[in-house]
Amino acid sequence: MYTGRTDQPCCLCDDPRTVARIAVPPRAVTLMRNAAPIAWRDIVGDVTLQFCESDWELVSELVLDVGMHPLSRCNVARADFSIREDFEALLNSTRAEPDQTEQERRLLDDAVEVIENAEDPMVERRDLVEAYVVVRAIDELGVDEHVR
Repeated sequence: MYTGRTDQPCCLCDDPRTVARIAVPPRAVTLMRNAAPIAWRDIVGDVTLQFCESDWELVSELVLDVGMHPLSRCNVARADFSIREDFEALLNSTRAEPDQTEQERRLLDDAVEVIENAEDPMVERRDLVEAYVVVRAIDELGVDEHVR
């Protein structure tokens, strides 16, 4: 069944056999390698990163034990995201720049809820890693005040 996402290789090593997937807000692509030519404001929806088994172990330890996130090592070319279609040329009009504050707020609220419920047996390790990556990325980007 098609879920709207394509399979991408590991964003760290390019291994096509991935075992874990996390979603981050569009603005987080600015923290990744090779992100300069991407207009993050034109990204529609979440950005999905996938990891192979060995890199997932490393990412989990980095995030949960060391207190960092892996985004600076992830290659944005291996991320999965959609960019809004360019209707400006077709319709000869300029569209307003998308405001992704609501999406960032939703991702941050979900992440905070997961972290607050970390002791709940229903919270998986993958959920916790994703939550910490989202919180740390938004914090590093300095958008927490804007989102809250």
